[in-house]
Amino acid sequence: MEHGSIERELRIDASPEVVYEVVSSPEHLREWWPDDAELDPVPGGTGTITFGDPASPDAKVEHLTVVEADPPRRFAFRWIYDRGASPAPGNSLLVTIDIVPSGDGTLLRFKETGFRERGWEAAVLEQAYADHVRGWDHFLPRLVARADSLVARP
Repeated sequence: MEHGSIERELRIDASPEVVYEVVSSPEHLREWWPDDAELDPVPGGTGTITFGDPASPDAKVEHLTVVEADPPRRFAFRWIYDRGASPAPGNSLLVTIDIVPSGDGTLLRFKETGFRERGWEAAVLEQAYADHVRGWDHFLPRLVARADSLVARP
């Protein structure tokens, strides 16, 4: 099995501007992905996303760094890197979200790369990749629903 990248394409009935806000602003991220998000969505901006109750010691906190912020076309960030490390190819995963106008809506192209480059042993690589496939298959439809809800007409 290839563990190089995870790619998804989603059709969203919202404008590219709305979709960009949903993928880049902490208040929208919290509605579809992590339980909490603190993020400065500008190139070089950093932040954290938290899965689980932020007050709990069991919460999983991941740091991320924005690589590209080009509204409303592209938002990209690195995450899954060791605390204190500067995220770079080889020590982090890269998520790139391209936002393309499509008719009266948007085509979102999602890609996560960097799994093999981490240098993980095969079993760790396979587990991380499978976990991320399951995670994105769960969260990306929630992104679509969040964007759609922002433009729902009465």
